[in-house]
Amino acid sequence: MKTTSNIVFHQATVTRNRRELQNNHRGVIIWFTGLSGAGKSTLAHAVEEKLHQMGCRTFVLDGDNVRHGLCRDLGFSNQNRMENIRRVGEVAKLFMEAGVIVLTAFISPFRADREHVRDMVGNSDFIEIFCDSTIQVCENRDVKGLYKKARAGEILEFTGITSPYERPDKPEVIVETGRLPLTDCVDTVMESLETVLTLFSSDYINKDLCTDSVKIS
Repeated sequence: MKTTSNIVFHQATVTRNRRELQNNHRGVIIWFTGLSGAGKSTLAHAVEEKLHQMGCRTFVLDGDNVRHGLCRDLGFSNQNRMENIRRVGEVAKLFMEAGVIVLTAFISPFRADREHVRDMVGNSDFIEIFCDSTIQVCENRDVKGLYKKARAGEILEFTGITSPYERPDKPEVIVETGRLPLTDCVDTVMESLETVLTLFSSDYINKDLCTDSVKIS
């Protein structure tokens, strides 16, 4: 990808810390990954609903929805899948820096792509949620009829059938979405967000006021 040296990053006066203080919670990326039909989108939206009712600023980036706009020019080759996740990672980072809890629901089949997003923002800002469901359960669900099409050869590059899925090595959370009811899965994810939702300490607030104050002359 071509880059140019004729650009300069502009530092905003309204910083991430100030936005987070206003929101009363941290900005963070919650990355749901798993096979098609594992329940990523369902779980992400259920968790968002819970967070929204608690007064949190949230947004869900959904795999299908993103391909209607931002990634509408991409197919499903390995290279296109990598580019899809790169773009989503950059967008998720912007939401996070805005102090938003951004939930992403993508198959994101390649471990290296997920780790790239993690490296881009840091471990403390990236929570990987592995929606663990067997291929048999996902295929039995087949809500969108995609597995049937893949088995019939109508979809040539389909994760779990004709294209690989690389399980996370050490995800922050493993949710057994193929076995547990949705309410239990939501509770498991919410438990992992305790540090995100904890109110800031006075030390953090004082530091923020010292470093982010704006002088108008």
